[in-house]
Amino acid sequence: MKVTGTTIAVTGGGNGIGRQLVLALLARGARVAALDVNEDGLKATIDLAGDRADRLSTHVVNITDRAAVEALPEQIIAEHGQVDGLINCAGVIQPFVPMDKLEYKDIERVMDINFWGVVHTTKAFLPHLVTRPAAHIVNVSSMGGFIPVPGQTIYGASKAAVKLLTEGLHSELTQTPVSVTVVFPGAIETEITKNSGVEMHGKPGTAAKQPQRKMTSPADAARIIIDAMERDAYRVTIGKDSAMLDRLARLSPRRSAALIYKQMKDLLD
Repeated sequence: MKVTGTTIAVTGGGNGIGRQLVLALLARGARVAALDVNEDGLKATIDLAGDRADRLSTHVVNITDRAAVEALPEQIIAEHGQVDGLINCAGVIQPFVPMDKLEYKDIERVMDINFWGVVHTTKAFLPHLVTRPAAHIVNVSSMGGFIPVPGQTIYGASKAAVKLLTEGLHSELTQTPVSVTVVFPGAIETEITKNSGVEMHGKPGTAAKQPQRKMTSPADAARIIIDAMERDAYRVTIGKDSAMLDRLARLSPRRSAALIYKQMKDLLD
C-alpha cells in the first residue's frame, strides 16, 4: 500500500522511532494521527512537522486503556475522513534483572503496553481497515522477540507475543484488503531505557567492556519500516545485528542464545 494520500495512525508518535515514522509519513504525503501518552512529546512532534502539521492530528492516549483506544478510530475519521493504516510502535523495556527478581507490577506494565496495547489498537481499528480498498497493519516486535536477552525475559516474551500475533493476523486477513507486516529492530538510537523508567546496572566497568556496536538511527528505522509497508513485506529486520542474529537463531538457537548471554550478562543487576 502506497502511503501517499492515506491516513495512518502511529502509536508512540511522541518520541523515538514513532516520531520519525510520523515525520516520514508526512514527508511522503500521508495524513497522520500520532498517538502517545506523553502530551509534551506530541507537541514536539508537531513542532518538527513544520508546515506539514496541517496533515497531522495528535491524540493523548494510554494504549493500555481499552475504552480510550476504542474511541480513537471515530476521532481520527472525524479529523481526516478515513483511516487506512495502523503502525504499533509504542513499547517499553523492563528493569535489567532476572525474572525471579522482577516485581509483578513491572511484568504487568510491560505486557500491558507491549502486548495488550497492540491488541487494543488492532481490535479497535481493524473493523475500519477491512472496509478500505487497501489497508495495512505494521507491528513492531524486536530482535528480543526471537532471541533471549538476559534481564529482558518478560520484554522478550511480550515481543515474541507480538510476533506471533502479527503472523496470525497475516494469515487471517489473507483474503481481505488488509496487509500485515512484523518488524524486528535491533539496536536503535532511542531513549527507550529512559522512557521506560529503567536504570542500567551491572558490574563496575561494564559499559567500557561492552563491544561498541553501530546502532541504527530512528530516522533510518522509520524509512525501512515505511518501505516495507509500501511493498507489503511479510517481515523485516532493522540493523545488521538483527539480520545476523535472525539468521543465526534459525540455524542454531542454542548457540545464538549463548552468544547473547556472553555479551549481555554483565548488565544484570
